[in-house]
Amino acid sequence: MEIIPTLQQAKEKLTSLIDVNNLRNESVKVAIGTLTAEQAIGKPSRNDYALLSGKEVMIEAQFKGSYGQAFTNQPEQFDGLLNDLLNLNLDTINNRAIFVATLNAVCSHLGIIGKVRHCRNEEPEECGKELANNLYTRFGIIKIAMVGFQPALLENLIKKFGAENIRCSDLDVKNIGTNKFGTVIRDGSQENQNLIEWCDLLLPTGSTLVNNTFDDLYQQTVSRNKHFMMFGVTGAGVAALLGLNIICPRAC
Repeated sequence: MEIIPTLQQAKEKLTSLIDVNNLRNESVKVAIGTLTAEQAIGKPSRNDYALLSGKEVMIEAQFKGSYGQAFTNQPEQFDGLLNDLLNLNLDTINNRAIFVATLNAVCSHLGIIGKVRHCRNEEPEECGKELANNLYTRFGIIKIAMVGFQPALLENLIKKFGAENIRCSDLDVKNIGTNKFGTVIRDGSQENQNLIEWCDLLLPTGSTLVNNTFDDLYQQTVSRNKHFMMFGVTGAGVAALLGLNIICPRAC
């Protein structure tokens, strides 16, 4: 049985929503612009977020007064109709980022999702505490593998669950091999399968939808009967449309 890629499934759902709401042929423009670090995350007290280092940026789609965001390392401008969006080739990172951000904006406009913008200033720190407490309340002490280094989340997970129960991978070579809060960051291009074998819960960033690693992570995790839950605003719309688990306590 052929497995349909997650973004293709989401595209089919989005196409139906656009058609049901007669949005495809309207003269509606969707503008996407790259946000500065301060626009995206404000001025948090810590400076180790990927947004602040310039490794990733946040793009924001604006559609009929609603917004949607996505992390990407290959930002690109887009200005067109929703029909143009549906014709984008999703084989490239920049097009996937545009698609995901716009999907979030359309889902927000239609009331399918609520909180769609990245938390700011000290909220990422508060988000980390809430996320760790939420997972502890739900699962108790378990082994969690985080895919995508987010410092406030990782630090608070380790405080709550212990460094022996938390592992993390990343694709940034400056992070790989470094010790963060008592755990060594692993190479996300090589070691994610080992993390899946080890963990009880895989916790990947929603930007895995953009960098095209989501499907492999998801299929390997569920085939081993492990828990799977995305974090962050990027995956909000896809999660809502496809019934996937996501956690993002402080999105606004």
